[in-house]
Amino acid sequence: MRNFILGIVITILVLLIGGLGLALLGFLPTRANIAPPPIEVHIALSALENSVERHAPRLNNPVPPTDENLIEGLKIYTMNCALCHGGIERQPSTLEKSFYPPPPNLILNPLDDPEWHVFYKVRTGIRYTGMPAWDKTLSESDIWKLTAFLTRVDKLPPAVQDYWKKSSGVNPPTGGEERHGHN
Repeated sequence: MRNFILGIVITILVLLIGGLGLALLGFLPTRANIAPPPIEVHIALSALENSVERHAPRLNNPVPPTDENLIEGLKIYTMNCALCHGGIERQPSTLEKSFYPPPPNLILNPLDDPEWHVFYKVRTGIRYTGMPAWDKTLSESDIWKLTAFLTRVDKLPPAVQDYWKKSSGVNPPTGGEERHGHN
């Protein structure tokens, strides 16, 4: 029995060292303009979500979701996020296919993550994705306004929807849109 367990441990170590060797010797692809294998996508998304679950503090948004704050969040999104995540005119980002992983279109596919998840991802960024940490650029209050907007994109109050339509000439999404939990 001891030899069997030792064999399993050695096999796992050889696989880990072999995988590390392949990566360090440059055999694994790093191109951002081709789709990765499904297993890589699954591992990366699982690692991201599990890391956020483990590290993000479960904070409540101190900024109330008033019309004014949601409109400010929309403005912050337009100025800072739309280039990568799609604009409020509901068109895909021109950079969408240039990133690996591609940034989600947060307007066409609204998030269903809790606010504390979204706040954490915006504030700290997401390593190896091109998603910067915004804590040095935006105030905490602005990050919370953006968070309030992003978590309510498809259920905005009428005054915010009117502002959106006037700003973009396009109706905002409604509750029938597809929702995603990844940023």
